[in-house]
Amino acid sequence: MQITFKLLKKEEANIILPYLDIMNHHKVPMDVLKERFEEMLSQNYEAFAIYDHDQLIGCFGLWNMTRHYCGRSLEADHVYIEDTYQSKGIGAQLFQWIEVYGKEKGVTTVELNTYVENFPSHKFYYNQGFIARGYHFLKKI
Repeated sequence: MQITFKLLKKEEANIILPYLDIMNHHKVPMDVLKERFEEMLSQNYEAFAIYDHDQLIGCFGLWNMTRHYCGRSLEADHVYIEDTYQSKGIGAQLFQWIEVYGKEKGVTTVELNTYVENFPSHKFYYNQGFIARGYHFLKKI
């Protein structure tokens, strides 16, 4: 395996839409998902592809922001690695890469959200040195 992480230009970012669709359990219509994704790309958001050599195997995004409680931060978003590539150390490699990338950008904190019922991800993130700092609530209006 030769794993690389590539920042996607706006015009090529749609290659990861199928992964976002899977992550949303196909509940968001593709045209809505695409519209939202394009809006995200116009904000403080970067989309990345994960490759094994030249084969696309996953994706992730990073929000770049400053928060009152932790300073400059990157928030990892929609981290997805194909099933056949999971449990091979790629996630750990990814978060090490994110830390280096963040330090280069002057960031002091990496944060993320994960679904409450996604217990395997909780164990993974604890093993990567993350702590559970709070709850993420939402209310659709």
